[in-house]
Amino acid sequence: MCGIAGIVNFQQVLKDTQQIQHMTDVLAHRGPDAQAIWTEQHVQLGHRRLAVIDVAGGAQPMTKMHYTIVYNGELYNTEELRQTLIARGYTFTTTSDTEVLLCAFIEWKEHCVEHLNGIFAFAVWDANEQSIYLFRDRLGVKPLFYTESMEGLLFGSEIKALLAHQAVRPIVTYEGLTAFLSIGPSRKPGTTVFKNIMELPPAHALRFNQNGIASWCYWDVTSKEHTDTLEQTIEHVRELTTDAIQRQLVSDVPLCTLLSGGLDSSIITAVAAQTLKDQLHTYSIDYEDNEQFFAKNDFQTTRDGYWINIMSQQFNTVHHEVIVKQEQLVAYLRQALQGKDYPSMVDIDSSLVLFGQEIKKDFTVALSGECADELFGGYPWFYNATPYFPWIRSSDERAQLLQEHWQKKLPLKDYLQQTYDDEIKKIPVTDKRQQLFYLNRQYFMQTLLERKDRMTMAAGLEVRVPFADHRLVDYVWNIPWEMKTIGGLEKGILRKSFEGILPQEVLYRKKNPYPKTYHPKYTNGVKKILQQRLENQNSILHELFDAQKLQELIQSSGSSFKVPWFGQLMAGPQLLAFLVQIDMWFEEYNIELVEH
Repeated sequence: MCGIAGIVNFQQVLKDTQQIQHMTDVLAHRGPDAQAIWTEQHVQLGHRRLAVIDVAGGAQPMTKMHYTIVYNGELYNTEELRQTLIARGYTFTTTSDTEVLLCAFIEWKEHCVEHLNGIFAFAVWDANEQSIYLFRDRLGVKPLFYTESMEGLLFGSEIKALLAHQAVRPIVTYEGLTAFLSIGPSRKPGTTVFKNIMELPPAHALRFNQNGIASWCYWDVTSKEHTDTLEQTIEHVRELTTDAIQRQLVSDVPLCTLLSGGLDSSIITAVAAQTLKDQLHTYSIDYEDNEQFFAKNDFQTTRDGYWINIMSQQFNTVHHEVIVKQEQLVAYLRQALQGKDYPSMVDIDSSLVLFGQEIKKDFTVALSGECADELFGGYPWFYNATPYFPWIRSSDERAQLLQEHWQKKLPLKDYLQQTYDDEIKKIPVTDKRQQLFYLNRQYFMQTLLERKDRMTMAAGLEVRVPFADHRLVDYVWNIPWEMKTIGGLEKGILRKSFEGILPQEVLYRKKNPYPKTYHPKYTNGVKKILQQRLENQNSILHELFDAQKLQELIQSSGSSFKVPWFGQLMAGPQLLAFLVQIDMWFEEYNIELVEH
């Protein structure tokens, strides 16, 4: 993968490259292999490269005729596109997907995205038209942020690239903080916690020229009657899933899979092992002494080792288990914050940075099972639907931690309700469960994809997510619930599709999320740091939160938040760590909190 950045300013000739260099430099972790800057009168483009395809020939920014591209991502239909474009008269000087993508834009302009299968965020400057075009993949696997100011349009792969520009200040409004504390770590599509910094939403494109900004959505799921029989559906799900995985095995650098022994990662591992000529390497993560402190709950019923061993033996993989120490989890809260640019999923994030660093020692690309639960209905809340966003809980209890006057300034529950009401109006279906599927894709899945991208790219590791293939998403959207849960099982149709391929025990293992730590050493570690930070009377925590309630929370080790308050893993200890990250964030990013 890569990092991209750009400045487009029609009010002045851009001679000094210092600002675009800053913006590009802070993305070095996304592209440790190379960096380059390209400039013209009113535009500057920066690129950091993680070389995966055509290591020798795929350098960027890349120019053809009067078009210049910077691109972060991977096309999985490169060869089909190349042949189509050759038939239309194009010639190629590299084997990179970057050149294919640029030619696709030259041929179809903004409609080029309709021809793409892949994960991408890219920008193309059209010098004749004096316009910049930005595009983001359909499911939002690759990130892209932008802001418009007196300096023109600024864009970058991560928020930190925009904050690196002298014209952009790290301002958070009361509304932004309300959003962050109520629906966070989720975000409204297209928004960020920072004032005037926007995210280009998934499946959106943007054009900026002297007439200003225009943006549009180029794809969404299409609702229609599902007419395939059960047997046809089983076969088609298997074909689409297998094809998505096989397409994503293309790489000119070493590739592995992440294997938890759950259904999704096991399907990817099985297909990869059967497709690749070389012996497949697989990776899993666990925590120091977790066998001693593992606590079964509604979300996490078993540990992973038993099923990983079954898979590794059956498919002859070289398996690597990464054991994370509790002290590392606590210490890496800062790296996780820096990776995301705002507080988020704390130890679940920091463990992924550590995991990525270990994998990166031997591999550049990994395949992961994200998105299957959102597509096929793998979460408990699909069966026990509650109002609002069912992965967000204990809103009242968290709001009560705020000082009384801040509870009035930051109306968390009202914001949550309003966000939900606004989203329901936009959803193109009235069926309650389908609405829940849609909300999952727009909110919870985006949070997980953002986490996967930022935490692994912080380690310079590219992670691909085959279940985010838009053809699979489109097809599964219309499969009736009764068929999705065939056999009375979550993701029943996906299980049926891989009968005879996966071992029976793995095929019918109950869903378990990404592993978390249950060790008291972790809880004690975050308690200690939070207590130390509260000793600073200038801490934002003293400004926002009730000091006595924070002390009670620390003394109880967060025991009043036994049920996860976000997702499946973030309970009491994670709330303590979240407060630590909030303090770090205000301090390190010099956050300016303003009313409007």
